[in-house]
Parts: sequence; C-alpha cells; structure tokens
Amino acid sequence: METWTVQKLLNWINDYFVEKGVDAPRLSGELLLSHVLGLSRIELYTNFDHVVEKARLSTLHELVKRCSDQEPVAYLVGRCEFYSLSIKVTPDCLIPRPETELLVERAIELLRSYPAGTASPLICDLCTGSGCIAVAIAKNFPTAEVIATDISDGALAVAAENVEAHGVGDRVELLCGDLFAPIIEGLDQSRFDLIACNPPYVSSSEMEALDKNVKDYEPHSALHAGDDGLDVYRRIAEQIDDFLKPTGVLMLEIGYAQGPAVKDLLEKTNTFAEIKIEKDTSNNDRVVTAKKIKTPDTPPE
Repeated sequence: METWTVQKLLNWINDYFVEKGVDAPRLSGELLLSHVLGLSRIELYTNFDHVVEKARLSTLHELVKRCSDQEPVAYLVGRCEFYSLSIKVTPDCLIPRPETELLVERAIELLRSYPAGTASPLICDLCTGSGCIAVAIAKNFPTAEVIATDISDGALAVAAENVEAHGVGDRVELLCGDLFAPIIEGLDQSRFDLIACNPPYVSSSEMEALDKNVKDYEPHSALHAGDDGLDVYRRIAEQIDDFLKPTGVLMLEIGYAQGPAVKDLLEKTNTFAEIKIEKDTSNNDRVVTAKKIKTPDTPPE
C-alpha cells in the first residue's frame, strides 16, 4: 500500500486541482487537508513527514472530489476567514468575501471617530447572512450595540453560532424578517447611528454568467436582486430616512459598476448631505457611504 505523507498529499492535491481548474489550488488543498487532520495550515508545514491514515485519506478523497466539481471549499470545511475571524458558513448563507471587509473597515473607522465617552452607538446590519459584518463590528468596537436582520431562518441560525462563538451575544441581537420589518415590530428604538448592508445585488444577466461554484451552490436569494440588480437598494432607499438618526450614516456594499446608479437612488431621497463611492483594490465600485450631515465626527445621540 502506498504511503501518503502530508507533503505528498499537498503536492498531489495541488496538481489535481490545477488540472481541474479549481481556484487557488494550493490554498484549497491546504484548507481541505487542515480540516481533515484538525491542524492549522502552518502545522501542515511542520508535519510534512506525518503519514496520514487510511480513514482520513477516504474522507479527504471525498472532499477533493467535491471540490473538483466546483463545490466551494468554505462549505466543505464549514467556515472561512473574514476580517481575521473564523466564520462558520453553510449553504444557507453567502460565503463572506474579502471585498466586504472594506465596508467593515470603514464602519469601524467611523465609530472610532466619535469622541471618547459618548453613548454606545446603535448599529443595524441588514441582510446579515452569516453575521460576519455584525460580528466583526461588535468584536472590534466593544461598545457597539448591533441589531442584525435577515429573511432566512437558516442564515440566522448560522449567524447565531458565529455570534456565540465570538462572545458578542450580549451586544448583537438577531431578528428574522425582511430588511427593516422586524425592527418595526420588535424594537422600541428604531433609529440607528449606522446602518450597514451587503444586500443581494446581482442582476439577472449576471446571474447567468456566474461561476459554477457560486451559481450552483450559494443561495440565489442572497445574490439575485432583479433585472438590474438594484431592487434591494430601491427598497432600502424608500425606508432609510425613518431608521437613521439625524447624525446617522448608511454604508452599502455595491456591485463593481453600480456606484452611479446607487448614488442616484440615494440622492433622490433628499436624506443625505454627502454621498461617497469608494473603490476596492481591484478598482471596482465597492462601498457607498451616505451621511445625513456633513460633520463626520458628530457623536451619536
């Protein structure tokens, strides 16, 4: 019987994934092998000569096969990294993308701009999915109080596990419902210092062109937003003034070329004094920040 060491397996998986056209073949192989062996990726490299037993080889073989069919690695191992946090994911929720970290970064910068000693900021995270945005903000800004909503019970169950795992359950409340609906029904305080959202924003034509690992595995309800991809932005724009404090800020993740259209929607609300579009590291439109007032360091009410 052939002996398979960690090093030999990593090399074989990498070559196999290259042949099958799997994205980031080396990283994907490391993540799968780490998951099967219960080791960190660094520990793989300090255990190159470790011989992997047959039972684990069988488990690994099945995962490698599924990955070669373009099933996302994050779903296969049940988690991914987001803003330096380990986030649980399942097919009930969208896999957090590195691009979304820009929204979290800007949200935390805004919160840190408030003068020391001001009241705890109240934040709303719409379309929370796995809860990655809510958890990352709460974890990195210890006085923040976060209300996170999602229409999917399955996604909220995942978000609840992430909230618990990162010890922010006392400051993150999860509500089930469509956008602002559960806030209207369930909260006395319905106005926020910051509303953040990474909504569905893929157009119908873009849905057809998505890669197999997205189109066939991730929830369409978390991706598709009508013919032009702007349906959810329109609905947020219609209601936003009722939920932001006079000093409030809205931050939205947007598609790669949606900046002008989303800015136009927000301008027509006559709610914001300042609207800014920010591009990501690939020079694509990524985050829209809309402020009710021009002074960025006004403390929360």
